[in-house]
Amino acid sequence: QVQLVESGGGYVQPGGSLRLSCAASGSIFSLSIMGWYRQAPEKQRELVATSTTGGLTNYADSVKGRFTISRDNAKNTVTLQMNSLEPEDTAVYYCYFRGIIDRGRNQFDYWGQGTQVTVSS
Repeated sequence: QVQLVESGGGYVQPGGSLRLSCAASGSIFSLSIMGWYRQAPEKQRELVATSTTGGLTNYADSVKGRFTISRDNAKNTVTLQMNSLEPEDTAVYYCYFRGIIDRGRNQFDYWGQGTQVTVSS
């Protein structure tokens, strides 16, 4: 079992920056994907950014060039640096962890409790 503890988030004006952090604890996986999803009111949850154990990253088109995801495998943490925030970025952001075993044949997904990000003037 993996527990995800999120921190960061808050209220920021358009153009501002926030940093989200997530720490994973519990079960150990040799391979994993960590990252962030978000869900705005009355919208479905969407991928924001993810990073693999090896450092490969994936970003939603809407955040490319503005958000940066980074991992510290030794600390089992992932950080999302969000710059040039826009009102459209307002959402609850959820830390995501996928543990991968059996050469990718099986995986286990875990979610953080969510942290609110509000971008408004």
